[in-house]
Amino acid sequence: MKKTQKMMIGITTTALTLGLTGCGSSSANLPPKPSDKNCDDWEWEDDDGIWTCDDSGSSHYGHYYYGGHYYGNKNSLLKSNDYKSYKKSSSFKGGIKASTGFGSGLKSFGG
Repeated sequence: MKKTQKMMIGITTTALTLGLTGCGSSSANLPPKPSDKNCDDWEWEDDDGIWTCDDSGSSHYGHYYYGGHYYGNKNSLLKSNDYKSYKKSSSFKGGIKASTGFGSGLKSFGG
């Protein structure tokens, strides 16, 4: 195999690995998933730092969950005083954007 082909395979493999692992985001740092029998599929919303119910068969489908409460839409979540305090606190991990790596606009390889 030529050097160029080996290098492209390595770059592709690295990009796929980073994409599958979420570029270093760790579920160990997330608040625990809500334990609610009315929703079996929870999705982490990194920008908002909260869980949402992604179970289409649930009455809570599409709802935001924070602090033991469901919010039917983002507007009601954003109006919550508890959520406002959380967003301002040091425990809020959402909204962190990568400053380097793929998709960052930083040209560190060949450019």
